[in-house]
Amino acid sequence: MERFEIGNITQKKWAAWISLTVGILMFISKITAYLITGSTAIFSDAAESVVHVAATSMALFSIYLSSKPADETHLYGHGNIEYFSAGMEGFLIIVAAITIIYSSTIDLIEGVTTQKLSTGTTIIGIAGLVNLVLGIYLVKKGKQTNSLTLIADGKHVLTDSYTSIGVVIGLILVIITGYLILDPLIAILVALNILFTGYKLIRESVGGLMQETDQTVLNSISNLFANIRKEYWIDIHHLKFRKSGEIIFADFHLILPYYFTIEQSHHEETYIRDSLRQLFPNAGIRVHMDYCKPDCCKFCNYTECNVRKDEKKKDFEWNAIKFIGDPVYL
Repeated sequence: MERFEIGNITQKKWAAWISLTVGILMFISKITAYLITGSTAIFSDAAESVVHVAATSMALFSIYLSSKPADETHLYGHGNIEYFSAGMEGFLIIVAAITIIYSSTIDLIEGVTTQKLSTGTTIIGIAGLVNLVLGIYLVKKGKQTNSLTLIADGKHVLTDSYTSIGVVIGLILVIITGYLILDPLIAILVALNILFTGYKLIRESVGGLMQETDQTVLNSISNLFANIRKEYWIDIHHLKFRKSGEIIFADFHLILPYYFTIEQSHHEETYIRDSLRQLFPNAGIRVHMDYCKPDCCKFCNYTECNVRKDEKKKDFEWNAIKFIGDPVYL
């Protein structure tokens, strides 16, 4: 697990450095295009690149901080900084969108003046293609390393790419038709799309900080329990889990026959932990072992039990709803 964790951290750091470097280069190219053309639409694209550089710098810091091991002041590690980073990135995206709308409105009121649109359009088009490749890479790497920060950064870069593509299409229309008013109108449409992306990032960040249940993770854990179930596992209940960066902490209650030794119970916990780490390599678990009571016999599949008080009479599904609920006998 340690080798996997170190590899993940290295990949995340490299991805963040690549994103920051490309972001700086894209900002330089876009601000150059704006200075050449004076286009509000190009300014909107350049403004988002400023946010990209600032947000990626924060993402890089959060990745370094989240990679630090747990200590006496952060017993669960530092992984939650990634949720904060994603939320700040969403906030900065919204600020950029509001700035774009303000500037575009001013242009609509005072009039639009542009020059050398063909040159600016070419620069923005190339920047958009570069960001498209970078965004796809960051999202893919974020999913591979379970990093919300990289996924958020990748989505932001993809939004930047879509913005550039929209700007290019709009500027081509301006060049063809000669209607300069299309320039700020395109910028406003771009800003509205950016606002929506920023909202989604903040929503995801708040959900993580509030430890909102991740249904995908819950279903994965539940399916695993159902697949590895042993006949003397009578019931699993009160399942809870939380994510901190790429680490998942899970705890639950497992009912075993009352005559099992502490050693046997420990073997079951180790087996579950090792199985869970096939899905989530950095998973940590804590199992509260419950002993069976006479009321459990009617639910128990353990055919080799010699102290049964009752026959097996009732079946119940091993699924997510059951695992997060109360013991089966209640």
